[in-house]
Amino acid sequence: MTNYGYEKLCAELKNLKEVERPKIVVEIDVARSHGDLKENAEYHAAREKQAFIEARINELGLMLSQAQVIDPATLKHDKVSFGSSVKILNLDTDKEFVYTLVGSMESNPSRGLISVSSPIAKALMGKKQGDEVSIMLPSGENEFEILEVFYKEIVFGD
Repeated sequence: MTNYGYEKLCAELKNLKEVERPKIVVEIDVARSHGDLKENAEYHAAREKQAFIEARINELGLMLSQAQVIDPATLKHDKVSFGSSVKILNLDTDKEFVYTLVGSMESNPSRGLISVSSPIAKALMGKKQGDEVSIMLPSGENEFEILEVFYKEIVFGD
């Protein structure tokens, strides 16, 4: 993963530990004060939320402990690879798109960050400027031309 992805997961873990966990403890105490726990839907919902939070904390802790942070700035970007940004032209619609290939945990398609394991990224991997590639999309097979392969730093919090 990139440093952006690592920082994003660290921020989520910090929020869960320092904000969400204490908040759910208070919710459980309030629900507990309403009496009989057997028929207390508020209590059961709060306990379920607490279990989800704890599971996510454990999951993030494991991911971060095993993460391999790669600085894409140190890689060549003469061909599409991890961390590359790529500008492509849909030859069928004449629309241009810019995507940055990142790890699966940091993908955010609305920001143009796509997972290296996505069908689009897999089709683009190893290609260079000027290459044409056929990519299967939900709308069917589309032809794209790679207009540019470059490196663009991703900053957490943008």
